[in-house]
This record gives sequence, C-alpha cells and structure tokens, in this order.
Amino acid sequence: MTPQRSFEDLVAEGAAVPTEGWDFSWFEGRATEERPSWGYARSAGERLAGAEAVLDVQTGGGEVLDFALSRAEPARPVLVAATEGWPPNVAKATALLRPRGVVVVASPDDAPLPFADGAFDLVLSRHPVRPYWAEIARVLRPGGTYFAQHVGPSSVFELVEYFLGPQPEETRAGRDPERERADAEAAGLEVTGVRAERLRMEFHDIAAVVHFLRKVVWMVPDFTVEAYEPRLRALHERIEREGPFVAHSARHLFDVRKPGRRP
Repeated sequence: MTPQRSFEDLVAEGAAVPTEGWDFSWFEGRATEERPSWGYARSAGERLAGAEAVLDVQTGGGEVLDFALSRAEPARPVLVAATEGWPPNVAKATALLRPRGVVVVASPDDAPLPFADGAFDLVLSRHPVRPYWAEIARVLRPGGTYFAQHVGPSSVFELVEYFLGPQPEETRAGRDPERERADAEAAGLEVTGVRAERLRMEFHDIAAVVHFLRKVVWMVPDFTVEAYEPRLRALHERIEREGPFVAHSARHLFDVRKPGRRP
C-alpha cells in the first residue's frame, strides 16, 4: 500500500509544476474532468479541413489548435494565424505551431484583433476569457463562421466558493450562453447552434487543487498557498477522510455565422 503523503509535500509539488499552456496531462491520476460530448478539438479539425484562412483566438499554448490541425491534414487551410495574450504562452505556442506554418501574434485578450476586416472564413476559440463579438464579426468574411467552446456559468464554483464563500448571483450567472447569444446577435452575427453541458470533476489530492488554481488564475484571483493555507489544509484533511473533492465544470459550444455569401 502506498503511504499517504504529507500536506506539505503535496502542496510543494502543486506549487512547483509549470503552468504555461493548456496541457493538462500532469493531472492524470490526480484529477479528472468529464469531456463534452461534442468533442471540440476533433470537430474543429473537421472545420479546418474545409477552410481557407483561419484564426484561433486566445490559443493558449497552441495544444488544441495543433491537435485540430493534425486531424485536418492534408486538407489544411492555406493560412492559419493565432493570438495569445500571456507572454509564456506566446512563446510556447510559437514553438509548437511554427512547424505547422502557423503565425502566432502576441495580442492582449481585450484588445482589437490585429487583422484586417474580412480576413478569415473561420474563427476558432477554446475557452476565451470573453468573446469579443464585434471584433469576431469584423474579421470574418461574409458567410464565414465562428466555432468555439466557451466556459459556462458557475463553472467549478464548488471549488471557488470553498475558498471565497458564496458568490453574488450576478457572478454565478456570468458567461450565460443565452446572454452571449444575444451579444453575438447584437454584433450582427447569426447563431446557428448552441449546446451546453455540466461535467463532473474530481480532485484526488491537494496538489491537484493547488496546481489547478495556479493554472486557472481567474477562479480564485488572489490565490497563493500562503494566503489560503488554512483552507488548503482543511481541504486536504477532508479529501484524506472522505475521498475526492467533487465539482462541476460548465461548457457550451457556439456555432455562429456572419450573414452574406462567401466571396
């Protein structure tokens, strides 16, 4: 039988793991998350195979786009670009995607997209901080599409509220897909499909919790091990006593079209 590891040892491990990119392989055996039934990366690969010019917004470390492009070969787009706002991810995405001919552009998440009007017939995004609908509409060609997986309302809030306490209803309702639909339509886009799912997550040790909160920084924005040590220790003891901490992520899939005919 494997001996139980100490709180200090587990927390130190979770605090030491690099956080760049969106590769979550470190969590294997430490945490689990159900995946949406629609298979975003696989479906994005199918869309890529029929596109000419593609933009991936907020690509992270480029891992999802890299996988989708591998699925699209050999019928890949002529032009593929990606944006990313966090400098460590810009470097990681550039190293990963350059061999596939992808141009990675450093661009803040809340800034206008640094591309000409009507430059792309397909815009992709997985888990954008927020969809900048007016800019998406601007860079799409008439007849072009936006295909993206967004984070939904109250995602992983069991963990958020464990550390921060009950959140206001306005905060819990943020990222509501129907609000996002209305915002997309207000920008002149046609929403052709929205699917939403809530998915079970399990954290099997406190190292996984620490690494998750360091990696997904908007969950508990002021998180540090030192600031939250008492709550972390109590959660460690709870996991040791009761088993995995259970939370639920929220995801929705957007299929959006810019009206008009493709040139």
